[in-house]
Formats: sequence, C-alpha cells, structure tokens
Amino acid sequence: MAFQDFDQISERRRLERKQRLKQRIIIGVILTILLLSGAVAAFLIFLNSSRTDGADDAIDNTETTADNKNDKNKDSPSGASKDKGKNDQKILQTQKAIEKICQTTDYKETCLSRLEKSLSSKLSGLPGPVDLMKAAISAASDELDNAINQTSAFMKYETAPENQKAPFDVCKQVFEGARRDFNHSRNAAESPDVGNWLSAALNTTKELTSNSLAIVASLQKKAPPPAANTSRRLLANGAELPTWMSFETRRLLKADGPSLAPNVTVAKDGSGDFTTISKALEELPDSYQGRYVVYIKEGVYEENVVVTKDMVNITMYGDGSQKTIVTGNKNFADGVPTFLTATFAAIGEGFMAQSICFRNTAGPEKLQAIALRVQSDRSIFLNCRMEGYQETLHVQTHRQFYRGCYILGTVDFISGDAAAVFQTCEILIRKPMENQLNTVTAQSRIDRHETTGIVLQKCKISADASLGKSKKIQSYLGRPGKKYSRTIVMESEIDNVIDPAGWLEGEGGFAVETVYYAEYNNIGDGSRMKDRVKWGGYQREFKKEQAENYTVARFIQGESWLKGTGVPVRLGCYS
Repeated sequence: MAFQDFDQISERRRLERKQRLKQRIIIGVILTILLLSGAVAAFLIFLNSSRTDGADDAIDNTETTADNKNDKNKDSPSGASKDKGKNDQKILQTQKAIEKICQTTDYKETCLSRLEKSLSSKLSGLPGPVDLMKAAISAASDELDNAINQTSAFMKYETAPENQKAPFDVCKQVFEGARRDFNHSRNAAESPDVGNWLSAALNTTKELTSNSLAIVASLQKKAPPPAANTSRRLLANGAELPTWMSFETRRLLKADGPSLAPNVTVAKDGSGDFTTISKALEELPDSYQGRYVVYIKEGVYEENVVVTKDMVNITMYGDGSQKTIVTGNKNFADGVPTFLTATFAAIGEGFMAQSICFRNTAGPEKLQAIALRVQSDRSIFLNCRMEGYQETLHVQTHRQFYRGCYILGTVDFISGDAAAVFQTCEILIRKPMENQLNTVTAQSRIDRHETTGIVLQKCKISADASLGKSKKIQSYLGRPGKKYSRTIVMESEIDNVIDPAGWLEGEGGFAVETVYYAEYNNIGDGSRMKDRVKWGGYQREFKKEQAENYTVARFIQGESWLKGTGVPVRLGCYS
C-alpha cells in the first residue's frame, strides 16, 4: 500500500512538472509576442508618419542615394567596396531613425534594443522599409499562432485539472484579442483610431506598445490633422449619418426601438424565432451583410451570452430595461475567473443594445461577478440597466457610449480600461457586505500614454434603496484599478452618499501621484470640493478647457460614429 501511495505521488509530481513546463513554454511565447509586436507597431507608425519630423526622410533619402550609386557603379571594379559603403550608410541612417523615435517612449532601452535587433538581422539583402515591416509582422503573427496553439493543446490535455483550464481559456481569448488589436493598429496607423487600438493591445503587451503610443502621441502633435481613413469609413456624410452604415441601417436607427424591423425575434414563450438569445446568435447567417437586428421580447432569460468577435454590427433591443432581462450568477468566489463571470459579453465591433437589463445575481458575498463585459469598439448602450454588486459593468477596452442607463453595484462596479463616456445615466450605490466600502469606479489605465478613461457626464450618483441614508458605509467616486487610473466626473449630480474625500486611495497609498482624477461643474451635497483628497494625481484646478478634452467629440471621436444614429448625444460640455 505504501508503494502504491509512492507511485501515485510520483505520477502526480510528473504531471505537475509537465504542467509547469507548458506554462513556461506559453510564458516564453508571450514574451516573444510582446517584443515582436511592439517593434512592428512602433516602426510602422513611425514610417506612416512621414514628413513630420524628418527621421523617416533619412531612410528614404538613404535609399534614393544608394540606388543612384548602384546604377552608376554596377559596372565599376570598385562596385563591391561601394556596395559595402552603401550598406553601412543605410545601417547608420536606420539606427539614427530608431534612436529618434525611441526618445519619446518610457522604455527607451527596450525600444532601442528590440528595434535594432529586429531590423539588423534583415539588412543583409538591403530590403526596403516595406519588406522589413512585412518580415516583422509575419514573425509576430507566427509566434502568436504558436501561442494560441500551445494554449489549445494544454486545454485538451486529458489529465489537466478542470479548474486550471479556465485561466488558459482566458489566455487564449486575450491572445486573439491582442492579435485583432494589433491588426487594427496597422490599418489605422494614420488615423485618430490608432490610439484606441494600441490602448486595447496594451492590456497584454505593456512595454513596447507603450513605446508605440508615445511615438503616436509625439508624431500626431507635429502632424496636420489626418485625412479620413476610407477603409474604416467612420466619417459622417452630408446627412450627418456615418457612411459605414447602409441606408437600411440608418433608417432603422432613426426609428424608435419598438418600431425597428428585426431580422429575428427571441421570445421566452416560444412566439418568436428562438427561445434563447444564444441560439439566435448561433444561427446568425454567415453571408449576412450590414446590421443584424435582434428583438428580445419581455421575459427573464437565464443564460450567459457572448457576442463574439465575428458578430459585428449587432443590434439588440428589448421591451424595457425592467421587462427584458438577461440574468446569470457566475462569480469569482465559486472558482470562475472574473473574465468569464459575465452574464453578457459584447466583443464584436459596433454592438448596440437598447432597453435591456443585464443582471448578475451572485450577491456581494461572491466577490467579482460581472453582469456586462464590453470590449466592442464603437458600442452603444441606450436606456439599459446593469445590475450587480462587485464589478457589475466591466468596460474592458475600446470606445463605448452609454446614454440613459441605470447602473447598480457596490465595489468597483464600473471597472476596466476602455474609453467610455456615460451621459445622463443614474448610478445607484447598493449595500455591500458589512466589512466593505463602496467605490463607483476602478479604472485600469496601465500606461500614461493610453487614450482611455471613464467619464461620467450629466449623471446622477446616489444611494440605492438597499443602502438608504446609512452613514456607516463609506462610498467613494472611485479608486485606482491600475497605476494610471483616469476618471472624470463632470456636470453631474452627486448625492451626499459620497464621502467628503471623494476618492479612495489604493492599498498603501498606491498610485495617488499617478492617477488622473478630476471633477468639473458638479452639483449636489456630495460635490463639495473643500475636503477632497490632496493627492498629486487629483486635479483640483480643472477648468472647462480641460473638461472639453473628455467630451464625446474629443475623447471617443463620437461625432464620426454617434451623430446621426438616432441616439441622443451631447458632443461637448452642457454648459
């Protein structure tokens, strides 16, 4: 019996070693992706910002000179030595260009070493900039595919514990999201959209994407306003409707919610095309072009719904935010990774929801339990309701707009690293567990160059009936989710449920000097500034000129994709 026990222990240790090896492989692949993808983004953005600071002209001029010399000397006996000189000159000019663009970054040594290493190994045949970029992109893509395959292989490993497969499932989803974001970054290199996509990629690729963002910010300050990116077709036409929308889509969006002509109807009672939302999405036609409208009749739908990355331009509308309800109870306390607790996840671009409730009933004792997770770019939520406790609404990445919504929660109940603007929303603070404090926001910007943040404009922040007028439980506007957390509350009504300090510091004073928290032109008993925190990151002197930078028009480029949709929106400040 003792020997049998020893055999079992040995087998368990062998499996543990295999598992650790797989983890090391994946970590190694991740690091490779970070280096290559970051280098590609930085170099590509630099080259596409031509004639802004002259650094890229150095490369172009070197090529022209080298080609002319080659034409003149190809029959000369001294051609070989001149070819060597040409090669040396190009290397020198490339190094100078790299040094110039890396000066704007926070991680200069990483930027220099990785760009030089990536480029120097491909200079033997004197390829042009386009060849270099293609080679780097191809290498990064191959490594990313390898990482995804490694993760998939682990998940199929029969002896792997079920509770350890879920984190790798999250890892795989994050990899795929990062690949999409980098692809969009390349396509939008000359557009204002590039900051949005690189900020999203930064969630998984810290240092080198930070360098890319710094380069983008530096070059955009010097460059003239960019021309419209016709491939993305975001600019409005003469009728103030986004040109990326078809005529039929514009007609639908100008109509009121109940009069939209749906492609399919979901009804709990069987009177529609489907009885569940998930089934309606599964049957989405592959060949469908344009916007796909799903009408969800009144009812309580107990399911976890995912609008995948391939499901773009989906509109869902219900019979009212207290009539059409999507509900679930997945939570962190029961062993589910926070990323996967969401009752509803919207990932595909251009998602729109109207008059629907997204609910997680796990309760405060179950810790993180997301009702709605959003990483859909240009997503819109109109007259919706998000109900939960800790991390009710996770605005994960990209540009998001919320209008006339009700959001209920306790701890960090609006979290994430999107560029999200909330207008005319009612934010209700619920009663937490006895040993907890309430925090409305926990924004998670991880780099000072990111174009992300949470903006509450013309909203009302007050206590839910469950909390009442209790003074025993302290409630705050927010706390830092990450080092460079950024939240602005402006032109809103703040009830006295909010503590006079306004904001809660992280553990041990974390991030008090690096956050960006601001308030502008608010009203209500909780808006008094006299006793607000004295942190270096709290913007005590915040004027209208600064507030304008966090409006829909400037912060999420909303004029190009919101105006004309039929969704009420204020592009600037209200006053």
